[in-house]
Amino acid sequence: MKKLLLSLTALVLTTGLFAQKKSDDVAKIKTETIDLGKIKQDNPTSAIFEVLNIGKEDLLIEQANPTCGCTISDYTKDKIAPGSKGAIKATYNAKNLGMFEKHLTVKFAGCDDMKSITIKGEVIKNEEASTTPVAVPSTTEEAVSAVPARKNTTPVPVKTNSTTVAPPKKVSPKKLTTTTVTAPVKP
Repeated sequence: MKKLLLSLTALVLTTGLFAQKKSDDVAKIKTETIDLGKIKQDNPTSAIFEVLNIGKEDLLIEQANPTCGCTISDYTKDKIAPGSKGAIKATYNAKNLGMFEKHLTVKFAGCDDMKSITIKGEVIKNEEASTTPVAVPSTTEEAVSAVPARKNTTPVPVKTNSTTVAPPKKVSPKKLTTTTVTAPVKP
C-alpha cells in the first residue's frame, strides 16, 4: 500500500513539473473577432488585435499564422513585459467579392495550446462602395426585410403589428431559396 501511495505521489509531482501554461493564463486578446464591415474589392484592409500580457513573465508571440493565402499577418516580435501590450496585424487582400471570415492561429512561447483570432466582413465592388445610398426604412416590414441574413444563427420569430411570423425552416445548402416575411398593415 505504501508503494502505491508513493508511486501516485511521484506521478502527480512529475506531471505538475512538466505541465505547460495555457494561452488564457498568460495573454488576453482584447477582441478575438474583428468585423471589417464592407470593404472595397482589391483594397487590402487590416485589423489590429491588441495582446495584453497578463502573466508574471515576459510574453513572446512565436507565431500568428493565417489559415489561407489571402491573409497576411505581422506581430510584435519583441518580448512583451508583464502588464504591457503587443499587437497582431492581419491584412485581408479583398480580391473576391462577398462575405468572408478568416482565422489566424496564434502561438505563445511556453504554451501548449494555440489561440484563434478572426477577421470578417464583406467585399463589395468599388462602385457599390461609393454610390450605395443609405435608406432609412419607413415601416416595420421594410426594416425586417432590410436586415441581412446572418450565418450560424438561429432564426427568431418576428412580431409585427400583433402578428407573430414563424421563423423560416432550415433549407438544405444545395437548395437556394428566398423567404419573404410580410405582415398586414393597419389602414
